[in-house]
Amino acid sequence: MPAPRVALLVNLGTPTAPTADAVRAFLAEFLSDPCVVDWPAWVWQPILRGIVLRRRPARVAAAYRAIWSESGAPLAVQTRALAAAVQRELGPEWDVRAAFRYGTPGLARELDALRAAGRDVRVLPLFPQRTAASSGSIERVVAASGGARLVELAPTDAGYVDALASALRAAPRESQLVVSFHSIPRRVDRAEGARYSSDCRATFDALCAAARWPRERAELCYQSRFGPEPWLGPALAERLVELARARRPVVVATPGFLTEGLETLEEIGLRGREEYERAGGAQFLRIPCPAA
Repeated sequence: MPAPRVALLVNLGTPTAPTADAVRAFLAEFLSDPCVVDWPAWVWQPILRGIVLRRRPARVAAAYRAIWSESGAPLAVQTRALAAAVQRELGPEWDVRAAFRYGTPGLARELDALRAAGRDVRVLPLFPQRTAASSGSIERVVAASGGARLVELAPTDAGYVDALASALRAAPRESQLVVSFHSIPRRVDRAEGARYSSDCRATFDALCAAARWPRERAELCYQSRFGPEPWLGPALAERLVELARARRPVVVATPGFLTEGLETLEEIGLRGREEYERAGGAQFLRIPCPAA
């Protein structure tokens, strides 16, 4: 007999392989979500199909190859491992599974199958900082499913913050702590009542307090800007260069990601480190994600 309740831990998703074709399919699904790119379809789709999906897949596939493991994409591997760990904690009363908003296993299909089977489902998005492009998109799928219930992870949840802080406690205190979150367009943050930037600030404040990190040596940044319009800042890439030129050692934490992925491992861990060292920096430490 199946467990009476199902818990779906939902992450963003990943291509099925580090190839241009797989990346193209993933980006087509991801960037066609109006929660992610809210431009009118008649404006955005020609750009997406005619430019983005022609130019970006090969470059993004190369970035994925730099972080891909024998077990697959780190994001998928670690999300499944997190689900298994939660399963051990909750015991046989729960059936804990990993699902992804984009890619496989897709959240919408999982919810359809579970609803058809009459299962009692809770959905936990792995995004403590709330915005339409991440938690909001998952909320829309859950609402459309009819029956599944959403469980939010608060940006200052004690267990979450303690997991982040525990990895920081051994970091050198003379370093500049740079806490970086995925950026979003400023107009989106304004339209949402600054909910996302407020959540990021709340996590930053809670993390600094829990880790007892000197506030004069801590700052909040954003990474992964995409497109020409103004996004939340300051930009991590620019701050790393400035800190390197000032000969400041840095510690980079990324609380917006519970698992490793392209942003943490390649954009920050490889390219960010390289840019920092090229600018003269000598000590770069990236804190692993909690589920790594």
